[in-house]
Amino acid sequence: MLSARQAAQPAMILVKPIAPPASPLPPEESTAPVTRFAFIAYGDTRSSSEAGVPGDGQIVHPLHNELVDLMLAKIKDAAATPFPISFVLQSGDAVLRGQNGAMWNVSFSPIIERLTRIGNVPYFFAVGNHDVTSMPVGDPGRALGLHNTLTAMSALIPSEGSPRRLSGYPTYAFGYGNLFAIAFDSNIATDRTQLAWVTDQLEHLNRQRYRHVVAFFHHPPFTSGQHGGPTLETQSEAIRDLYLPLFRRHHVRMTIAGHDHLLDHWVERYSDGGTGYRRDDIVTGGGGAPIYTYTGEPDLSTYLAAGRAANVRVSHLARPGPSRNDNPHHFLIIRVDGDRLSLDVVAIGARPFAPYDGKASVGLND
Repeated sequence: MLSARQAAQPAMILVKPIAPPASPLPPEESTAPVTRFAFIAYGDTRSSSEAGVPGDGQIVHPLHNELVDLMLAKIKDAAATPFPISFVLQSGDAVLRGQNGAMWNVSFSPIIERLTRIGNVPYFFAVGNHDVTSMPVGDPGRALGLHNTLTAMSALIPSEGSPRRLSGYPTYAFGYGNLFAIAFDSNIATDRTQLAWVTDQLEHLNRQRYRHVVAFFHHPPFTSGQHGGPTLETQSEAIRDLYLPLFRRHHVRMTIAGHDHLLDHWVERYSDGGTGYRRDDIVTGGGGAPIYTYTGEPDLSTYLAAGRAANVRVSHLARPGPSRNDNPHHFLIIRVDGDRLSLDVVAIGARPFAPYDGKASVGLND
């Protein structure tokens, strides 16, 4: 076991690639007929930075491990149902310091290999600030964390050279059934190369097949936790300014983010060509990192004014509670049933977690 001082250093320990599932995601074209399935979404699995508390690089993360116990049980139970769990999405902050190879090898990767080896499900990851820092492309401070992240995920995400991967970036996409998922690096949300690639993927997408488009990334566009409320971080502002108008143009159905360690759920409704649309923006950062609490409502006046021509309205469907006990560690199960979506929240802890008007489930098509 590493000492606390050793774990704090970005030791030059080679990161091991996470083993893929025995049954990887099938080629896109082969799953075209699939319209009923489910997937898991969650984020923020890093440990605490509190001094003297064993954390990443020293132990297997206990809370993340407990959540994966529940995931494996849900995967097993769903296997014989019309809605098998077909993959897992993670919205970033795998470890406390992505530059430290031991944090990946000791505390994160063995847990994910339980999902890929025992659960036999594909696992897809979008980078967070703790993984690669918030430095721009080309900054030396970003390079090691990015290298470690891409090495850990090298057998899980589309490879370099794939038409579904932006070369040199942790930015990629995949299709399964009637759903298309796209992951991008929100730490560099203003990066024009990445934005152009995401735009191109959406512009050339077969929407007759892909009825649902889901974007997953780390920094949420809207949040009432400590990274939001009265604060508007630069990454979230860029997502509002650059990505959300793009998502409206292409009718992206859902965004999944983390960064705030809680559950927060927003719904944007808008009009395009005389037709009304809905996008669900979900923050699910309960993967094991220290829990955050409700801070306050964000000021959306500038955002709503910019979207007035599209009749943009934003409502707060489920908000976090004021105490840590109100916001347990959790993950989501999202079910796809043709053109309809629904969501279940699965949490650990003694208290029932029912954030949707006393329920743990909600439909997403009303």
